[in-house]
Amino acid sequence: MESIYAASFESKSSAKAVDLDHRKKINTNIGKYNAVVPKGKLQFTDLHRVRELAKNRKWEAVEHLDLHLTQFESQITKRGAKVFWAEDSEQALSFIGEICKEKSCKSLVKSKSMVTEEIHLNTYLESLGIESVETDLGEYIQQLDGEAPYHIVTPAMHKSKEDVAKLFAEKLGTDINMTPEELTLVARKNLREKYTAAEIGVTGANFIISDIGAIAVTENEGNARLSASWPKTHIVIVGIEKVIPSINDLGLFWPLLSTYGTGQQVTVYNSIISGPRQAEETDGPEEMYVILLDNGRTDLLANAKSREALYCIRCGACLNACPVYKNIGGHAYETTYSGPIGSVITPHLRGMHDYKHLSYASSLCGNCTEVCPVKINLQELLLENRRESVIEGESNFAEKFAWKMWKQASLSRTLMNQGTAPIKNWVINKMFKGWADKRAPLEFPKKTFNQLWKEQHKK
Repeated sequence: MESIYAASFESKSSAKAVDLDHRKKINTNIGKYNAVVPKGKLQFTDLHRVRELAKNRKWEAVEHLDLHLTQFESQITKRGAKVFWAEDSEQALSFIGEICKEKSCKSLVKSKSMVTEEIHLNTYLESLGIESVETDLGEYIQQLDGEAPYHIVTPAMHKSKEDVAKLFAEKLGTDINMTPEELTLVARKNLREKYTAAEIGVTGANFIISDIGAIAVTENEGNARLSASWPKTHIVIVGIEKVIPSINDLGLFWPLLSTYGTGQQVTVYNSIISGPRQAEETDGPEEMYVILLDNGRTDLLANAKSREALYCIRCGACLNACPVYKNIGGHAYETTYSGPIGSVITPHLRGMHDYKHLSYASSLCGNCTEVCPVKINLQELLLENRRESVIEGESNFAEKFAWKMWKQASLSRTLMNQGTAPIKNWVINKMFKGWADKRAPLEFPKKTFNQLWKEQHKK
C-alpha cells in the first residue's frame, strides 16, 4: 500500500513541475551559485586530491565514530560544557525543555540549524510558551511566512526580492517598495533587540572536532556567533555524524564547504567554540550544553553499503545540481533534507515504507555524485535504497509482475522480435500505466537491433 507521504509528494511535485514562475525563481538563484562555484574551486591546485582527502577523513571519522565522540565529550567537559546523548527527537526536545525550565527561559534566539528543523524545535518551544526567533536572514524570512526551509544552505531560495518585500509589508508593516538592503536593515534592527532579551541561544554545528573537544560553526552573517555568545546559556544541537578527527582537518573542510556551498574561498565568520566562558575570559555564555543527536543515524551507520551518506557536510551542492530538485523544489519532498542527499538518508532516518518513493525521485544522471565535495556515490546509494525496499517487501504485486514480464521478454530474443513497433508501443504505454503516467511514451524502433544486425550481416 502506497504511503500517504508518497501520495502527497506525487501531488506536490506534479504541481510544482508545471509552475513556471517557481521554476524561473529557483533556476535564477541556483544559476547565481553555479556561476561563482567554479571560481571558488580555483583556490585548489589539485581539487581531485582534496576531495579524496576529505572523503578519507570522513571515512576515518565515521568508521571510528564511537571513539571520536567519546573523545570529544571527554575534552569539552573538562572546560565545563555538559554533553547529552539523545537517541531521538523526543529525548533531545526533553533535554532542551528541562534546560529552558531551569533557566526560566521566556525567549530564545536560534541560528540556522537543519538539525533543529529535523526535531521541530520551534514548534516544541511554542507549545511551552517560549518565543523562539530565527536569526539567520533566510530562516527569519521563512519563519515570518510560516514555512520550513526550502534549501539546506539558502532557506528562502524560492522567494524573489518582491516576495520578501511583500511579506515584510504584511508582517512588519514596512514599505512594500523597500530595497533588499533596506529590508535587511529592518531585520537586523528587530533581531538585535531579540539578542539582548534572550535567556538562551541555540546553534547547530558544522563540525564536531574530536581531538580538542570543540564545535566549529561557519556562517556569513554573524548571527550564529551572537546566538552563541550573547545569551547566558548556549545550547548546541548537532547530529553525531558531524564529527571530524582533528582541528587540523578544518583547513581541508572549511574551504570545501564554502566553495561548494556558496562559491566563496571561505565564509565570512568561522568560529571554534570549546566550552562556556572560562575564569580568565571576559565574555561568552556562562553555561554550554551540547546535545549529540542520533535519531536514526546509528541505523544508517549499521548499513555497510549506505553509511557513506554520513560523510555529507551539508554544502547543498547536490541540490543545486539535481534536475529533479530544480523542477519540483525543496518543499515537495516534505522532509528536513531534500534533494539527492535527502532522498538517500530520509528512508533510513524515518522509515523505508514511508519514504522509499524519494529514492525513485531521481533521473540517476549522476550529477549529484559529480559535484559532491566528499565524493559520496549518491546515485549508487539511491539504487541501493531501491534494492533494499524490494528486499524488505515494499514492492506491490503489480510492480513485481511488470518487472518479471519485462525480464522474461528481455531475456528472450524470440519474444523481443514478436509484434510490430506500434503493437509494442501500445502494450507498454497502455498496460504499464504506472510507468507511462509520469514519463514520455516509450517508442520502440521499427526494427530490433537483432533484425538490423542480420540485415547488415547479409549485405
